[in-house]
Amino acid sequence: MSTAIDRASLKFKQSLAVALWAVGIIWAIHLLQLLTGQDWGTWGIYPRREFGLKGVVFAPLLHSGWKHLLANTPPLFVLSGLLFFFYRRVAVASLSAIYLLTGLAVWVFARANAFHIGASGVIYGLVAFVFWSGIFRRNIRSIVLSLIVVVYYGGMFAGVLPSDERVSWESHLAGALVGIFVAFWFKNKQEPEDRRKKWSWEDAPEEPGSYFLERDAFQKTKAEREAEKREGGGWHSTGVW
Repeated sequence: MSTAIDRASLKFKQSLAVALWAVGIIWAIHLLQLLTGQDWGTWGIYPRREFGLKGVVFAPLLHSGWKHLLANTPPLFVLSGLLFFFYRRVAVASLSAIYLLTGLAVWVFARANAFHIGASGVIYGLVAFVFWSGIFRRNIRSIVLSLIVVVYYGGMFAGVLPSDERVSWESHLAGALVGIFVAFWFKNKQEPEDRRKKWSWEDAPEEPGSYFLERDAFQKTKAEREAEKREGGGWHSTGVW
């Protein structure tokens, strides 16, 4: 029992460390940008232009101001922590896929009249991944996590629709679609905690007994039953019920 608690405690600490690193990096970059007086917005994604490809890597790390940064900090912290705690086996691969594929999708499909920056695309990808993993995996832990995401982040899905021209709704939509894809891709990568225990009675041999119907009642074809009747085997051959 203590070993299981120790493992869970270690996993929690490691997940918390990842979440702190995730928000720490975007905060450090924003503070460095302010201290140097530079505008690194041009390192964002500029769709369908070669110079805008670098934004696939750098755009999620850049924010337009304090409001933008503060809006993305809590969900990034919570969702990255949930990912590494509950989906540890696929966490690195899932986050990497969401990060890069979302950026590439924005570069290919988004509006080409501005630079797209911010971690919101990755956040939408994480929300979609956690939610749809519950649907695809169908185990109790994943389903509970899906319900939690719906309660706390359900309102975010309105962000995939065009509303404010200053908001990159394309990043939100791309992240959500990528999150669904990644959740489906890794749906069979079950965590050790999600594997159902097999009870001892499930392996017990079936005891012989009397049954109302023969055990192969639904396995034989009508032709096979007619053949048995013609051979005169059993009480049913007389036609008396």
